[in-house]
Amino acid sequence: MGFGQFVALIAAMMATNALAIDSMLPALPRIGEALGVHDPNARQWVITSYLLGFGVAQLAYGSLADRYGRKPVLMIGLTLYTLFAALCAFSTSFEMLLIARFLTGLGAASTRVLSVSIVRDCYAGRQMARVMSLAFIVFLATPIIAPSLGQGIMLFASWRWIFGVLSIFGLVVMAWAAVKLPETQHPEDRIPISVAGVTSAFRIALTDRIAMGYTIAAALVLSGLFGFLNSAQQVFAEVLGAGDLFPLIFAAIAGSMAVSSLLNSRIVGKLGMRKVSHWALIGFIAFAAAHAAIAITGHETLLSFSLMQAGMMFCFGLVMSNFGAIAMEPLGHVAGAAASIQGFITTIGGALFGFVIGQMYDGTTVPLTLGFAGFGVAGLMTVLVTEKGKLFQTGVAAPAPAVAH
Repeated sequence: MGFGQFVALIAAMMATNALAIDSMLPALPRIGEALGVHDPNARQWVITSYLLGFGVAQLAYGSLADRYGRKPVLMIGLTLYTLFAALCAFSTSFEMLLIARFLTGLGAASTRVLSVSIVRDCYAGRQMARVMSLAFIVFLATPIIAPSLGQGIMLFASWRWIFGVLSIFGLVVMAWAAVKLPETQHPEDRIPISVAGVTSAFRIALTDRIAMGYTIAAALVLSGLFGFLNSAQQVFAEVLGAGDLFPLIFAAIAGSMAVSSLLNSRIVGKLGMRKVSHWALIGFIAFAAAHAAIAITGHETLLSFSLMQAGMMFCFGLVMSNFGAIAMEPLGHVAGAAASIQGFITTIGGALFGFVIGQMYDGTTVPLTLGFAGFGVAGLMTVLVTEKGKLFQTGVAAPAPAVAH
Protein backbone atom coordinates (compact mmCIF):
# COMPACT_ATOMS: atom_id res chain seq x y z
CA MET A 1 0.00 0.00 0.00
CA GLY A 2 1.00 3.58 -0.56
CA PHE A 3 1.20 6.00 2.34
CA GLY A 4 -2.21 7.55 1.63
CA GLN A 5 -4.03 4.23 1.47
CA PHE A 6 -2.26 3.05 4.62
CA VAL A 7 -3.47 6.10 6.56
CA ALA A 8 -6.98 5.68 5.12
CA LEU A 9 -7.19 2.03 6.17
CA ILE A 10 -5.96 2.81 9.69
CA ALA A 11 -8.58 5.55 9.87
CA ALA A 12 -11.30 3.16 8.67
CA MET A 13 -10.29 0.62 11.31
CA MET A 14 -10.49 3.31 13.98
CA ALA A 15 -13.79 4.55 12.58
CA THR A 16 -15.53 1.23 13.31
CA ASN A 17 -15.42 2.22 16.96
CA ALA A 18 -16.55 5.83 16.56
CA LEU A 19 -19.37 4.79 14.25
CA ALA A 20 -20.57 2.19 16.75
CA ILE A 21 -20.88 4.87 19.43
CA ASP A 22 -21.94 8.09 17.75
CA SER A 23 -24.46 6.81 15.22
CA MET A 24 -26.75 5.61 18.04
CA LEU A 25 -26.93 8.85 19.98
CA PRO A 26 -30.03 10.26 18.22
CA ALA A 27 -31.70 6.82 18.41
CA LEU A 28 -31.48 6.33 22.20
CA PRO A 29 -35.04 7.60 22.89
CA ARG A 30 -36.52 5.32 20.21
CA ILE A 31 -34.46 2.35 21.39
CA GLY A 32 -35.68 2.94 24.93
CA GLU A 33 -39.28 3.29 23.79
CA ALA A 34 -39.15 0.14 21.65
CA LEU A 35 -37.52 -1.98 24.36
CA GLY A 36 -39.43 -0.65 27.35
CA VAL A 37 -36.73 1.53 28.97
CA HIS A 38 -38.34 4.70 30.29
CA ASP A 39 -35.51 6.11 32.43
CA PRO A 40 -33.40 8.35 30.12
CA ASN A 41 -30.27 7.79 32.23
CA ALA A 42 -30.68 4.00 31.92
CA ARG A 43 -30.43 4.30 28.13
CA GLN A 44 -26.82 5.38 28.60
CA TRP A 45 -26.00 1.67 29.08
CA VAL A 46 -26.27 1.29 25.28
CA ILE A 47 -23.04 3.30 25.08
CA THR A 48 -21.34 2.06 28.25
CA SER A 49 -21.94 -1.67 27.63
CA TYR A 50 -20.19 -1.34 24.28
CA LEU A 51 -17.28 0.57 25.83
CA LEU A 52 -16.81 -2.04 28.55
CA GLY A 53 -16.57 -4.85 25.99
CA PHE A 54 -14.27 -2.68 23.90
CA GLY A 55 -11.97 -2.10 26.87
CA VAL A 56 -11.84 -5.59 28.36
CA ALA A 57 -11.03 -7.43 25.12
CA GLN A 58 -7.99 -5.30 24.40
CA LEU A 59 -5.99 -7.27 26.96
CA ALA A 60 -6.29 -10.43 24.88
CA TYR A 61 -5.77 -8.96 21.41
CA GLY A 62 -2.32 -7.62 22.19
CA SER A 63 -0.87 -10.96 23.22
CA LEU A 64 -2.54 -12.71 20.30
CA ALA A 65 -1.20 -10.12 17.86
CA ASP A 66 2.30 -10.38 19.30
CA ARG A 67 2.21 -14.15 18.86
CA TYR A 68 0.32 -14.74 15.62
CA GLY A 69 0.82 -11.44 13.81
CA ARG A 70 -1.39 -8.41 13.30
CA LYS A 71 -3.43 -9.41 10.27
CA PRO A 72 -5.03 -12.74 11.33
CA VAL A 73 -6.05 -11.30 14.71
CA LEU A 74 -7.53 -8.24 13.03
CA MET A 75 -9.59 -10.48 10.75
CA ILE A 76 -11.03 -12.36 13.73
CA GLY A 77 -11.94 -9.13 15.52
CA LEU A 78 -13.64 -7.60 12.49
CA THR A 79 -15.61 -10.81 11.96
CA LEU A 80 -16.92 -10.62 15.56
CA TYR A 81 -17.76 -6.93 15.11
CA THR A 82 -19.72 -7.62 11.93
CA LEU A 83 -21.68 -10.55 13.36
CA PHE A 84 -22.61 -9.02 16.71
CA ALA A 85 -23.52 -5.65 15.21
CA ALA A 86 -26.02 -7.58 13.11
CA LEU A 87 -27.27 -9.35 16.26
CA CYS A 88 -28.00 -5.93 17.83
CA ALA A 89 -30.44 -5.26 15.00
CA PHE A 90 -32.49 -8.32 15.97
CA SER A 91 -32.57 -7.68 19.72
CA THR A 92 -35.98 -8.30 21.30
CA SER A 93 -35.17 -6.94 24.77
CA PHE A 94 -32.96 -4.29 26.30
CA GLU A 95 -30.90 -6.97 28.04
CA MET A 96 -30.29 -8.77 24.75
CA LEU A 97 -29.24 -5.50 23.13
CA LEU A 98 -26.77 -4.74 25.91
CA ILE A 99 -25.22 -8.21 25.65
CA ALA A 100 -24.93 -7.86 21.87
CA ARG A 101 -23.43 -4.39 22.29
CA PHE A 102 -20.86 -5.74 24.76
CA LEU A 103 -19.95 -8.49 22.28
CA THR A 104 -19.71 -5.95 19.44
CA GLY A 105 -17.24 -4.05 21.61
CA LEU A 106 -15.23 -7.24 22.06
CA GLY A 107 -14.77 -7.42 18.29
CA ALA A 108 -14.13 -3.70 17.83
CA ALA A 109 -11.34 -3.82 20.40
CA SER A 110 -9.14 -5.49 17.79
CA THR A 111 -9.21 -2.34 15.67
CA ARG A 112 -8.00 -0.20 18.60
CA VAL A 113 -5.11 -2.52 19.48
CA LEU A 114 -4.13 -3.43 15.93
CA SER A 115 -4.32 0.07 14.45
CA VAL A 116 -1.86 1.39 17.06
CA SER A 117 0.35 -1.71 16.81
CA ILE A 118 0.45 -1.63 13.01
CA VAL A 119 1.38 2.07 12.96
CA ARG A 120 4.04 1.46 15.63
CA ASP A 121 5.42 -1.44 13.55
CA CYS A 122 6.00 0.96 10.67
CA TYR A 123 6.77 4.33 12.29
CA ALA A 124 8.21 5.81 15.50
CA GLY A 125 8.45 9.10 17.33
CA ARG A 126 7.18 12.26 15.69
CA GLN A 127 6.52 10.46 12.41
CA MET A 128 4.23 8.07 14.27
CA ALA A 129 2.42 11.07 15.77
CA ARG A 130 2.06 12.54 12.27
CA VAL A 131 0.58 9.31 10.87
CA MET A 132 -1.84 9.05 13.81
CA SER A 133 -2.86 12.67 13.35
CA LEU A 134 -3.56 12.18 9.64
CA ALA A 135 -5.54 9.04 10.44
CA PHE A 136 -7.44 11.01 13.07
CA ILE A 137 -8.50 13.57 10.46
CA VAL A 138 -10.29 10.88 8.45
CA PHE A 139 -11.37 9.02 11.58
CA LEU A 140 -12.89 12.16 13.10
CA ALA A 141 -15.10 12.60 10.07
CA THR A 142 -17.03 9.69 11.58
CA PRO A 143 -18.36 11.48 14.68
CA ILE A 144 -19.06 14.47 12.45
CA ILE A 145 -21.39 12.49 10.21
CA ALA A 146 -22.40 9.56 12.45
CA PRO A 147 -25.27 11.24 14.37
CA SER A 148 -26.65 12.60 11.10
CA LEU A 149 -26.29 9.14 9.59
CA GLY A 150 -28.23 7.62 12.47
CA GLN A 151 -30.93 10.26 12.28
CA GLY A 152 -31.07 9.95 8.50
CA ILE A 153 -31.56 6.19 8.71
CA MET A 154 -34.47 6.69 11.09
CA LEU A 155 -36.18 8.98 8.59
CA PHE A 156 -36.59 6.03 6.23
CA ALA A 157 -36.23 2.90 8.35
CA SER A 158 -36.24 1.50 11.86
CA TRP A 159 -33.49 2.29 14.36
CA ARG A 160 -32.46 -1.34 13.91
CA TRP A 161 -30.96 -0.47 10.54
CA ILE A 162 -28.33 1.65 12.30
CA PHE A 163 -26.84 -1.60 13.54
CA GLY A 164 -27.27 -3.08 10.07
CA VAL A 165 -25.12 -0.29 8.64
CA LEU A 166 -22.47 -0.96 11.29
CA SER A 167 -22.37 -4.61 10.24
CA ILE A 168 -22.01 -3.70 6.57
CA PHE A 169 -19.22 -1.22 7.33
CA GLY A 170 -17.36 -3.85 9.34
CA LEU A 171 -17.60 -6.23 6.41
CA VAL A 172 -16.18 -3.61 4.02
CA VAL A 173 -13.21 -2.83 6.29
CA MET A 174 -12.55 -6.55 6.76
CA ALA A 175 -12.48 -7.13 2.98
CA TRP A 176 -10.21 -4.11 2.44
CA ALA A 177 -7.71 -5.27 5.06
CA ALA A 178 -7.82 -8.87 3.79
CA VAL A 179 -6.86 -7.78 0.28
CA LYS A 180 -4.47 -4.87 0.84
CA LEU A 181 -2.91 -5.03 4.29
CA PRO A 182 0.39 -6.95 4.58
CA GLU A 183 1.66 -8.41 7.83
CA THR A 184 3.58 -5.61 9.55
CA GLN A 185 5.03 -7.34 12.60
CA HIS A 186 8.75 -8.06 12.46
CA PRO A 187 9.37 -11.82 12.76
CA GLU A 188 11.97 -11.31 15.47
CA ASP A 189 9.35 -9.56 17.63
CA ARG A 190 7.05 -12.60 17.80
CA ILE A 191 6.37 -13.44 21.44
CA PRO A 192 5.09 -16.94 22.29
CA ILE A 193 1.91 -17.06 24.34
CA SER A 194 3.30 -18.28 27.61
CA VAL A 195 2.92 -17.16 31.18
CA ALA A 196 6.50 -15.90 31.17
CA GLY A 197 6.19 -14.11 27.82
CA VAL A 198 2.86 -12.42 28.51
CA THR A 199 3.84 -11.51 32.06
CA SER A 200 7.15 -10.07 30.87
CA ALA A 201 5.53 -7.97 28.13
CA PHE A 202 2.80 -6.71 30.45
CA ARG A 203 5.37 -5.95 33.16
CA ILE A 204 7.40 -3.86 30.73
CA ALA A 205 4.29 -1.97 29.59
CA LEU A 206 3.00 -1.45 33.14
CA THR A 207 6.27 -0.38 34.73
CA ASP A 208 7.47 2.12 32.16
CA ARG A 209 7.00 5.48 33.88
CA ILE A 210 6.35 7.52 30.75
CA ALA A 211 4.04 4.96 29.13
CA MET A 212 1.88 4.46 32.21
CA GLY A 213 1.82 8.10 33.21
CA TYR A 214 0.52 9.24 29.86
CA THR A 215 -1.89 6.32 29.63
CA ILE A 216 -3.49 7.22 32.96
CA ALA A 217 -3.59 10.89 32.01
CA ALA A 218 -5.30 9.99 28.73
CA ALA A 219 -7.90 7.92 30.61
CA LEU A 220 -8.69 10.84 32.90
CA VAL A 221 -9.07 13.31 30.04
CA LEU A 222 -11.15 10.79 28.10
CA SER A 223 -13.61 10.51 31.01
CA GLY A 224 -15.11 13.88 30.20
CA LEU A 225 -15.67 12.93 26.57
CA PHE A 226 -17.41 9.68 27.50
CA GLY A 227 -19.55 11.59 29.99
CA PHE A 228 -20.52 13.92 27.16
CA LEU A 229 -21.34 11.03 24.82
CA ASN A 230 -23.54 9.41 27.48
CA SER A 231 -25.61 12.50 28.16
CA ALA A 232 -25.30 14.53 24.93
CA GLN A 233 -28.73 13.60 23.56
CA GLN A 234 -30.39 14.51 26.86
CA VAL A 235 -28.50 17.80 27.13
CA PHE A 236 -29.47 18.95 23.66
CA ALA A 237 -33.10 17.84 23.92
CA GLU A 238 -33.88 18.76 27.54
CA VAL A 239 -31.47 21.51 28.61
CA LEU A 240 -30.82 23.38 25.40
CA GLY A 241 -34.15 22.66 23.67
CA ALA A 242 -32.32 21.86 20.44
CA GLY A 243 -32.91 18.15 19.90
CA ASP A 244 -33.44 18.65 16.17
CA LEU A 245 -30.14 20.49 15.87
CA PHE A 246 -28.22 17.83 17.79
CA PRO A 247 -26.57 16.13 14.76
CA LEU A 248 -25.55 19.48 13.25
CA ILE A 249 -24.05 20.97 16.41
CA PHE A 250 -22.45 17.66 17.39
CA ALA A 251 -20.83 17.62 13.96
CA ALA A 252 -19.45 21.13 14.47
CA ILE A 253 -18.05 20.20 17.88
CA ALA A 254 -16.48 17.01 16.51
CA GLY A 255 -15.15 19.00 13.55
CA SER A 256 -13.02 21.06 15.91
CA MET A 257 -11.16 17.85 16.82
CA ALA A 258 -10.53 17.13 13.15
CA VAL A 259 -9.09 20.62 12.71
CA SER A 260 -6.80 20.18 15.71
CA SER A 261 -5.57 16.82 14.42
CA LEU A 262 -4.74 18.41 11.07
CA LEU A 263 -2.91 21.19 12.89
CA ASN A 264 -1.06 18.64 15.00
CA SER A 265 0.20 16.81 11.92
CA ARG A 266 1.70 20.10 10.72
CA ILE A 267 3.30 21.35 13.94
CA VAL A 268 4.25 18.27 15.98
CA GLY A 269 7.40 17.65 13.92
CA LYS A 270 8.68 21.14 14.73
CA LEU A 271 7.47 21.65 18.29
CA GLY A 272 7.46 18.11 19.66
CA MET A 273 4.70 16.01 21.19
CA ARG A 274 5.13 17.21 24.76
CA LYS A 275 5.06 20.92 24.08
CA VAL A 276 1.96 20.64 21.91
CA SER A 277 0.03 18.28 24.19
CA HIS A 278 0.93 20.02 27.47
CA TRP A 279 -0.20 23.43 26.23
CA ALA A 280 -3.32 21.82 24.79
CA LEU A 281 -4.18 20.20 28.13
CA ILE A 282 -3.86 23.56 29.88
CA GLY A 283 -6.16 25.05 27.23
CA PHE A 284 -8.62 22.17 27.73
CA ILE A 285 -8.78 22.89 31.47
CA ALA A 286 -9.24 26.62 30.87
CA PHE A 287 -12.20 26.05 28.53
CA ALA A 288 -13.71 23.50 30.93
CA ALA A 289 -13.38 25.81 33.94
CA ALA A 290 -14.95 28.72 32.05
CA HIS A 291 -17.77 26.47 30.87
CA ALA A 292 -18.40 25.23 34.41
CA ALA A 293 -18.60 28.83 35.64
CA ILE A 294 -21.16 29.64 32.96
CA ALA A 295 -23.25 26.59 33.85
CA ILE A 296 -23.09 27.14 37.62
CA THR A 297 -24.16 30.78 37.33
CA GLY A 298 -27.13 29.83 35.17
CA HIS A 299 -26.00 31.54 31.98
CA GLU A 300 -25.80 28.42 29.79
CA THR A 301 -27.16 28.87 26.27
CA LEU A 302 -26.98 26.87 23.08
CA LEU A 303 -24.28 29.24 21.82
CA SER A 304 -22.16 29.13 24.98
CA PHE A 305 -22.41 25.34 25.15
CA SER A 306 -21.44 24.91 21.51
CA LEU A 307 -18.49 27.31 21.64
CA MET A 308 -17.07 25.97 24.89
CA GLN A 309 -17.43 22.34 23.82
CA ALA A 310 -15.79 23.10 20.49
CA GLY A 311 -12.88 24.78 22.27
CA MET A 312 -12.43 21.83 24.62
CA MET A 313 -12.63 19.31 21.79
CA PHE A 314 -10.06 21.28 19.78
CA CYS A 315 -7.64 20.97 22.69
CA PHE A 316 -8.71 17.36 23.29
CA GLY A 317 -7.63 16.40 19.76
CA LEU A 318 -4.15 17.81 20.35
CA VAL A 319 -3.88 16.08 23.72
CA MET A 320 -5.00 12.58 22.72
CA SER A 321 -3.08 12.35 19.44
CA ASN A 322 0.18 13.03 21.24
CA PHE A 323 -0.44 11.29 24.57
CA GLY A 324 -1.00 8.01 22.74
CA ALA A 325 2.17 8.41 20.70
CA ILE A 326 4.26 9.40 23.75
CA ALA A 327 2.96 6.38 25.68
CA MET A 328 3.82 3.99 22.84
CA GLU A 329 7.22 5.47 21.93
CA PRO A 330 9.37 3.46 24.38
CA LEU A 331 7.47 0.20 23.83
CA GLY A 332 7.86 -0.65 20.14
CA HIS A 333 9.30 -4.10 20.91
CA VAL A 334 6.11 -5.04 22.82
CA ALA A 335 3.71 -2.89 20.82
CA GLY A 336 0.85 -5.39 20.92
CA ALA A 337 0.95 -5.88 24.69
CA ALA A 338 1.49 -2.16 25.23
CA ALA A 339 -1.47 -1.22 23.04
CA SER A 340 -3.59 -3.75 24.93
CA ILE A 341 -2.70 -2.44 28.35
CA GLN A 342 -3.02 1.18 27.31
CA GLY A 343 -6.30 0.59 25.50
CA PHE A 344 -7.72 -1.31 28.48
CA ILE A 345 -6.80 1.40 30.97
CA THR A 346 -7.94 4.34 28.86
CA THR A 347 -11.20 2.75 27.72
CA ILE A 348 -12.31 1.09 30.98
CA GLY A 349 -11.19 4.02 33.09
CA GLY A 350 -12.75 6.56 30.75
CA ALA A 351 -15.96 4.54 30.37
CA LEU A 352 -16.50 4.06 34.12
CA PHE A 353 -15.70 7.64 35.07
CA GLY A 354 -17.70 8.87 32.07
CA PHE A 355 -20.66 6.72 33.14
CA VAL A 356 -20.53 8.33 36.58
CA ILE A 357 -20.60 11.77 34.96
CA GLY A 358 -23.51 10.73 32.75
CA GLN A 359 -25.50 9.29 35.67
CA MET A 360 -25.11 12.58 37.55
CA TYR A 361 -27.10 14.34 34.84
CA ASP A 362 -29.69 16.44 36.67
CA GLY A 363 -31.32 18.50 33.95
CA THR A 364 -28.42 20.97 33.76
CA THR A 365 -24.93 21.01 32.26
CA VAL A 366 -23.26 21.54 35.64
CA PRO A 367 -22.25 17.87 36.26
CA LEU A 368 -20.87 17.55 32.74
CA THR A 369 -18.81 20.74 32.82
CA LEU A 370 -17.46 20.01 36.30
CA GLY A 371 -16.55 16.52 35.09
CA PHE A 372 -14.54 17.95 32.20
CA ALA A 373 -12.75 20.42 34.47
CA GLY A 374 -12.07 18.00 37.32
CA PHE A 375 -10.73 15.18 35.20
CA GLY A 376 -8.72 17.62 33.10
CA VAL A 377 -6.96 18.88 36.23
CA ALA A 378 -6.40 15.28 37.37
CA GLY A 379 -4.84 14.54 33.98
CA LEU A 380 -2.50 17.52 34.28
CA MET A 381 -1.44 16.46 37.79
CA THR A 382 -0.67 12.99 36.43
CA VAL A 383 1.50 14.44 33.66
CA LEU A 384 3.35 16.61 36.20
CA VAL A 385 4.12 13.56 38.33
CA THR A 386 5.16 11.55 35.26
CA GLU A 387 7.49 14.28 34.02
CA LYS A 388 8.80 14.99 37.54
CA GLY A 389 7.33 18.47 37.56
CA LYS A 390 8.71 19.57 34.17
CA LEU A 391 6.34 20.34 31.32
CA PHE A 392 7.09 21.15 27.67
CA GLN A 393 10.32 19.12 27.61
CA THR A 394 11.69 17.20 24.64
CA GLY A 395 11.50 13.54 25.58
CA VAL A 396 13.90 10.79 24.58
CA ALA A 397 12.74 7.20 24.60
CA ALA A 398 14.58 4.95 27.02
CA PRO A 399 16.43 1.85 25.73
CA ALA A 400 14.14 -1.14 25.26
CA PRO A 401 14.37 -3.75 28.04
CA ALA A 402 14.52 -7.41 27.19
CA VAL A 403 11.38 -9.49 26.92
CA ALA A 404 11.24 -12.97 28.46
CA HIS A 405 10.08 -15.72 26.13
